[in-house]
Order: sequence, then structure tokens, then C-alpha cells
Amino acid sequence: MRVGVPREIKVQEYRVGLTPGAVREYVVAGHQVTVEAGAGGGIGASDDAYRRAGAAIAESARDIFAKSDMIVKVKEPQKGEWTQLRESQILFTYLHLAPDPEQAKGLLASGCTAIAYETVTDAAGHLPLLAPMSEVAGRLAIEAAGAALKRSAGGRGLLLGGVPGVQPARVVVLGGGVVGTQAARMAAGLGAEVTVIDRSLPRLRELDDLFVGRVRTRFSTIESVEEEVFGADVVIGAVLVPGASAPKLVTRAMLKSMRPGAVLVDVAIDQGGCFETSHPTTHTDPTYVVDGIVHYCVANMPGAVPVTSSQALNNATLPFGLMLASKGFAAVLENPHLRDGLNVHRGRITNKAVAESLGLEFAPVESGLAA
Repeated sequence: MRVGVPREIKVQEYRVGLTPGAVREYVVAGHQVTVEAGAGGGIGASDDAYRRAGAAIAESARDIFAKSDMIVKVKEPQKGEWTQLRESQILFTYLHLAPDPEQAKGLLASGCTAIAYETVTDAAGHLPLLAPMSEVAGRLAIEAAGAALKRSAGGRGLLLGGVPGVQPARVVVLGGGVVGTQAARMAAGLGAEVTVIDRSLPRLRELDDLFVGRVRTRFSTIESVEEEVFGADVVIGAVLVPGASAPKLVTRAMLKSMRPGAVLVDVAIDQGGCFETSHPTTHTDPTYVVDGIVHYCVANMPGAVPVTSSQALNNATLPFGLMLASKGFAAVLENPHLRDGLNVHRGRITNKAVAESLGLEFAPVESGLAA
């Protein structure tokens, strides 16, 4: 198969769809890989490094989209990219369609087959292609919170871990999944007082065992969320409903009862955010203030550490990408985990959660759509 890797064009996105090491795997498997010139610059991978791995170098993204059977990216396609997609072409990347109807319409109009990293599953029902970026984002969330808590950034002027004789910051993590676990680990490691809130009692038991009492756990109810958020210095939004828009757990009305200068870090912003007052920000201008509360809502947090992120992402996506390159759409029909990742095919939405979030018709592949 002809596999194309365009340079990422989202603001301050430095990751790359395929590292030179991953390209070599595709080439050894018999596939032709073309990489846009400069695509690996953000991770320090030169065009010559890609050539040595067996890739051809294209001077423009237009050449990549025009000549490739499969496009491998990191972030969701921008308007200038989805207009270049075509029917029978496979797009393999993060999509996060639920809060992005414009992108969804663009992909539907293209007729392409779009497989979203964030909804591909594994045998345990987990999300193996989302997990590595969730690990990165969860850890970065605490770094971001620490910076935003500084008085110069509009925060309360607290050190996360405090010092002897001075109370540490109170960190509340909404969601006990991969992001929440990594955020709790980092915050506890710095000496903060940490509480994780989740709706799954089995998960809360696992977290209690994992942290051996160093992190408090609470079952998620309206009352428990309010109690913890109102007393928090930092709230990490780490809630995930696969494919769907994130639930709004912190309303604007609640901000008035929070501590002035407290920080909200919305790691769920790619799926619309779990705070009512959230809107996407960038690494250039990462925060804003609403009712005295600092909001950090960068939509591509792992892009700040592209070397780590690209390597971790490629480690996870490589087996699935090779499967798609070898079998094309037949791989989706044969593999239930790739089928879970299928979001768009021939002008139809094929993921139920995405369809419901967008208010569009759901057309599962089992219906004969893929024939």
C-alpha cells in the first residue's frame, strides 16, 4: 500500500504520524511510504533520516494526499486537509469528532474511510491508542497546574507540594482512568493533597490499592463533586466517554463558590471539555480567567513534548497501521478492535457515540455499508 505522512499543521503541533523507526517497519513489510518534507522536524528527524528508513520525500502535502492510499497523522485533519481526502482513501489519526461538526461534515463529504485512534479498542475493552497520549497529558496536567497556580499567572500563589509547616495545594481529579491516574501520581509525588472522584467503585478500589492511602478516593455524585471542587486549589478534568462529548461536571455557577485563583485543567477539551466554561486554547496562550478561576484548556497537550509523545504513539499505533496497510478496509471488517475505531465510511457515521453526539444517523458496518 502507498502510505503518506503529511506534516502536522495544527497550531504548535510538533508530533509526527510516523517516526523513522515506524517507517522502516512499513517499508520492510513491503509498503511504499512518502513523508512530506519537514514532517519530522518537531522531533528532530530530518528528511535524510526518513530517506535512510526507506521513505520517499514529497515537497508538499498536496502530493501526499493525491498519491497515498492511506494517510497517517496525529491530529484531526484541518479544513485544508479534509478537502483533499477522497473516496476509498483511509485516514488513520485522532479525530475527536463529537465536538467538531464542521470536521465531521468535511469527512463525510470526502467519502473517505476515517479510523480514529481514540475509539480503537483492545481485548480488555480499553483504548490502547489513546492510552499513551493520556499518560502524557495526565502528567503534563500537573505541570500546567503548578505553573498556573503562580501569582504571576493569575493563580492563588501556591506551591503544589507546600513546604514543611505550610499546607500543600488541594488537587481534585475528576475521573480515575489513565489521565486521572497519571495526574494523581504526579500530584501526590510532588506532595499535594489529592482526591480522585470516579463513578466506578471497582476502579476506586484499584486506585486505593495502587496509592496505598496516599490519595483519597470518592464516589462521584453531585454533592461529592461540589464539596471537593469548592475546596480545591486545582481541579483536573479527566473524564472520558469514548467517542462522545465529555459531560459537563463543573458549571459556571459553581465557579463562584470556588477559591479565587484556583485552577481548572481540562484534559477532556478534545471531546468538548468537562467544564461548562472551557474552550480550546493553545500552547502560545494556554490560560484565561472566568469569574476569578484560571482555565487551562490546551487541546493538544502532548504536542509540547513531541519526541516522547511521537515515540509513545507510534509504539501503540504501529500494529494497527500495518494491519490496515496490508489488508486495507478488509482489516476493519476482520478485526473488531479496528471496527470500533471506524468513525466515518463512505459518507456515513459508523460510530454510535459519535453519531449521537453530532445528532446524525448511525450506520454500523454490520448493516452492509462496508460491502
